[in-house]
Amino acid sequence: MMNRSQARSLGWAAVMAICVALVVVLSFKVHAVKSEVLLAERQLISLQRETLLLETEFQTRASQRQLAEWNTVEFGYQSPRAGQFLEAERQLASLGERLGPDAPSPIRLARAEDAAPNESAAEAAPMRSPVSGAKVTLASAADADDAGTAFTQAFGDFLIEASPIRPARAETPRKSAAATLANEAGE
Repeated sequence: MMNRSQARSLGWAAVMAICVALVVVLSFKVHAVKSEVLLAERQLISLQRETLLLETEFQTRASQRQLAEWNTVEFGYQSPRAGQFLEAERQLASLGERLGPDAPSPIRLARAEDAAPNESAAEAAPMRSPVSGAKVTLASAADADDAGTAFTQAFGDFLIEASPIRPARAETPRKSAAATLANEAGE
C-alpha cells in the first residue's frame, strides 16, 4: 500500500508531466503559427512587389499614350516609314554636305603621286578643302616647334592658375614701422 505522502508525490509528478506535455504541445503550435505568419509576410511582400510592378507598367503605358498624343497633336511627329531607312553606307554618304563649285572631286585612293624632282610636294599638288575647294597650307616643322612650345607654356600657365594649390612666393620681409622710423632717424 501507498501512504499519503507517496500518493501526493505521485500526484504532483503526474501534474508536472501533464504541464510539461502541454508546454511542448503549446510550443509546437506557437512555432506552427510563426511559420504561417512568416509565409503570409513573404506572400504579402511578393504581392506588394507585383502590385508595384503592375503600377509601374500601367504608368509607363499611360505615359506612352500621352507621348503618342503629344507627338501627333502638339509636335506633329510620326512613326518612321520604311522609305526613311537607309540601305547602305553610300546612301548615308550621299546625305552629306554638297561640294562647293570649285571643290575637287572626292579622294578615291590613298596614295601620293611622285612630284617633280625640283618641286616640293606642297607646291606640286597643293591640298584643297573638299568642301570649299580653297587651298590648305600646312605648317612647317619650325612653325610646329614654335607653336608646340607656345602651347605647352600657355597650358602650363593655365594649369598653374587653375590649381587650388598656390605656389609659395618668396618676398623680402618688410620692415616694421618702428624699424623704418629708426633707420630714417639714423640717416
